[in-house]
Amino acid sequence: MDDIVKQAVAKWPNVPHCYGWLALDARGVWRMRDENAQRLQLAGDKLTNPQLVGFINRNYQHDERGCWYFQNGPQRVYLNLETTPFIARTDPAHGLVLHTGEPVGAIDQVCLTEHGEIIVRAGDKVAQVDDRDTAQLLGQMELAGVACTDEALLAWMQEPRGHLVLRLGDAALPVKSIVRDALPAHFGYVREPAA
Repeated sequence: MDDIVKQAVAKWPNVPHCYGWLALDARGVWRMRDENAQRLQLAGDKLTNPQLVGFINRNYQHDERGCWYFQNGPQRVYLNLETTPFIARTDPAHGLVLHTGEPVGAIDQVCLTEHGEIIVRAGDKVAQVDDRDTAQLLGQMELAGVACTDEALLAWMQEPRGHLVLRLGDAALPVKSIVRDALPAHFGYVREPAA
């Protein structure tokens, strides 16, 4: 958290929290949701200002309920999450990088949803792989030690049988099947926080 934010929280500790005005989409884009976007349940406008996006990235965290927020000075701006708290992209140097710019780090769990979404967990960070990079990682999966064909992967997604792994660098990471709607409960986060 930025020092200026810490100072603001100390100076004004009782500023009311804000809900519904900021969202993170499934491609790792911050979106501002005005009253109209909230009322119509729209994604909202993309935030593109590099300084603002960097400020949000540096001050992004979660509370004890598993609700993610951006600490904007003394105010917590709780986020709506389209999917997971982080979005990961492939990177030649680091393997996977979060939408905040940090390397994912040592992955301790990989899940595949019934819709083919890849979810990774590294410590307390849970990220869905950006759909633009999913095909690349699906091509790195093996079933029972053999490169996984599209047909075999689709069959495994419908009925998970056999040992599916994702090869990332030198690691062979076991893949677990998970239902998309079970992600928040399984990983302990809230998609749409409320007061």
